[in-house]
Amino acid sequence: MGEHAKMTLHIYNSMSRHKEKFEPLIAGKVSMYVCGPTVYGYIHIGNARPVIFFDTVRRYLTVLGYDVEYVMNYTDVDDKLIRKAEEMGTTVPKVAEQFIQAFNEDVRKLGVAPAVHPRVTETIPEIIDLIRRLEADGYAYESGGDVYYRTSKFEEYGKLSHQKLEELQFGKRIEVDERKEHAQDFVLWKMAKPGEIYWESPWGPGRPGWHIECSAMAHKLLGETIDIHGGGLDLQFPHHECEIAQSEAFTGKPLARYWMHNGYIQINNEKMSKSKHNGVLVHDIVERIKPQAVRMFMLSTHYRSPLSFSDETLLQAEQSLSRIQNAADNLRHRMNAAVVLLNDDHTAVLGRMEDTLVRFHAKMQDDFNTPDAITAVFDFVSELNLYMEKPQTNLTVLQRAEAILNEMDAVLGILREEEQALLDDQVEALIEERVEARKAKNWGRADEIRDELDAQGIVLEDTPQGIRWRRK
Repeated sequence: MGEHAKMTLHIYNSMSRHKEKFEPLIAGKVSMYVCGPTVYGYIHIGNARPVIFFDTVRRYLTVLGYDVEYVMNYTDVDDKLIRKAEEMGTTVPKVAEQFIQAFNEDVRKLGVAPAVHPRVTETIPEIIDLIRRLEADGYAYESGGDVYYRTSKFEEYGKLSHQKLEELQFGKRIEVDERKEHAQDFVLWKMAKPGEIYWESPWGPGRPGWHIECSAMAHKLLGETIDIHGGGLDLQFPHHECEIAQSEAFTGKPLARYWMHNGYIQINNEKMSKSKHNGVLVHDIVERIKPQAVRMFMLSTHYRSPLSFSDETLLQAEQSLSRIQNAADNLRHRMNAAVVLLNDDHTAVLGRMEDTLVRFHAKMQDDFNTPDAITAVFDFVSELNLYMEKPQTNLTVLQRAEAILNEMDAVLGILREEEQALLDDQVEALIEERVEARKAKNWGRADEIRDELDAQGIVLEDTPQGIRWRRK
């Protein structure tokens, strides 16, 4: 386990509505399942919130030393994909592939690490088998070509959303159908309409319902009980509630030990969603603002709180990010000239820097309190900047400062990713060439290099320690 494992991680469990000490099913290992996108369009900033947040959870668990198995599914067959295929004059698989690739590119830019991404269309045999077993045990029934889940048989239905079955409101989130025994019953298998994509099944040609898909994929890849099941607050009911009913009727065991739900993103005081057509697309945002600033924006508010989106809040996040990035760039620059021996003053600085790291972890272990963890990062940056104002600095201090900053960013993922056109060593070589050109009074070449660096987003600055550079 990591050196911070002596701290105790607490997670707010949506099931109990309390913070609970985190104890995975298997010591040293964590299984996570996060509901992924329905791939019929580009993701908007609201879709990006769970992607970024649960990536941060995964990062932090990894820093703590856990072996994390992380799964985020693709829903690649659905009514919405069928309609999109009709609009585009193509097939459902082609629509899915197009927007899966777009999703992967968007989240890569946002610094999201690769995950295991099962697809519904690759899990059809497991879905059919699960439905057959539910039917055999009396939890499912066929009616008019569709198969429904009999919610009245699962006594704990409603335990996640903390609602009693008779109090649940249907007709808004659950389609009312006269073929159902009860209004709250939900579809497991849908009979295919003429011309629709379908798979053969014991109930005839059709395709799975939404809820059964995640149950089957989670069970296939992570087993009967998951450590952490996550998603947006809008999935708590009915989707996660239905997942629980299906999975626990099938296994007789809890589907997840900890349920986590992130809050909505609002724009103009309304929840952002594709259905409202008020979403701001991620692939548009990252063309005009640093992708890391989007992560900064997301993590600057606690994940369970609503988050208000605007261009102003994004720019504020970008400005805050620049302060941290500039400190990181200056740190690298000062390390080239740090030679002073360690003394008591340096030891005191190191102590204060270590304190900020301890506070960072304390906040992260309090239900992933990223806004307060970021405050600890800023306190660290302030301490570092004060130290780097000294005429001479100590290499040991700067090396430890770099390690602390890297440890915090391994969690947050907000500092620059190495995907620039020019790598650091290439920049250094051009700067050295420019210095030599100026010595030789080759002003034309010196200007060319400055222009080339500027075009690549490189700013040159004169300091007492020589020329330093940073990215815009």
